[in-house]
Amino acid sequence: MNLQSDDFELFAVPRQFAQDRAQLDARWKDLQREAHPDRFSAQGAAAQRVAMQWSVRINEAYQRLKDPLKRASYLCELNGAAIAAEDNTAMPPAFLMQQMEWREALDDARGETALDELDDMVQAASRQSLARLAALIDEQKDFAAAAQEVRALMFIARFAHDVDAKHEQLAQ
Repeated sequence: MNLQSDDFELFAVPRQFAQDRAQLDARWKDLQREAHPDRFSAQGAAAQRVAMQWSVRINEAYQRLKDPLKRASYLCELNGAAIAAEDNTAMPPAFLMQQMEWREALDDARGETALDELDDMVQAASRQSLARLAALIDEQKDFAAAAQEVRALMFIARFAHDVDAKHEQLAQ
């Protein structure tokens, strides 16, 4: 194992958006087993510290690879297309209008049925966005457009969180 390897190299998977979650899970377990600090107890404290660093590195890589949004963002960054979500919030007008409509619908939602309908719309938008990301990254290799799609998906994910919070609020 090399600390300088990117997450895909570390997990020995192709550098692409589409990933087999079961394969990632199995590889994570194998890597954790190899790097577990207890395996190095006979070699002293220094070896255990290095093993702990490896364990942390493996967990960080796993968190990025298993989450489609984090994985897409990471792929964009690796290919020179910075997400820069804090600095670049420009979105297409149609997307912004949709966000405003969703916000208004969330503010107006008074019952579980309205929230469920809104949640269904948001989940559908998320699935469509993930499909666009797969095409942009794996097929078209258009990482600049993928970065824009990642920023849109970040908006969608934040809104989905707000819908969940309103669900919880109504349940109380």
